[in-house]
Amino acid sequence: MSIRVVQLGSPRIRGEGLRIGTVRRPPRGVLKKNYAKLDYYDVWFPELAPTEATMKDFRSGPFTEVRSKQFARRYRSEMSAPDKSRMLDVFAALSRQTDFSVGCYCEDEEHCHRSILKKLLQEHGAEVD
Repeated sequence: MSIRVVQLGSPRIRGEGLRIGTVRRPPRGVLKKNYAKLDYYDVWFPELAPTEATMKDFRSGPFTEVRSKQFARRYRSEMSAPDKSRMLDVFAALSRQTDFSVGCYCEDEEHCHRSILKKLLQEHGAEVD
């Protein structure tokens, strides 16, 4: 059993399980009834997405390693709040019982919150694929 970290909208992998969208906003131009059908997500869970302020700051200029590190620190800080930390604990516990996936829209996982989310889940004891 494990969590798979995916790009939302990419084709599902056999055995992936429930796909959870850890994004701030639903996909643009896609009807709600088509989210799962078009491989975005089965369940929307924006609570594990970076805040709008964090995303706005990150996207306010060109990508640099310094900006990336600042984004990572800020997102990690958000996820260290007690309620967010408990959510990560729940996802970690679930990963030892069933297969499911979490993700966002970004093409490059290394320049995206999902790479940080993956590490946070591992730090909380999750089985991550």
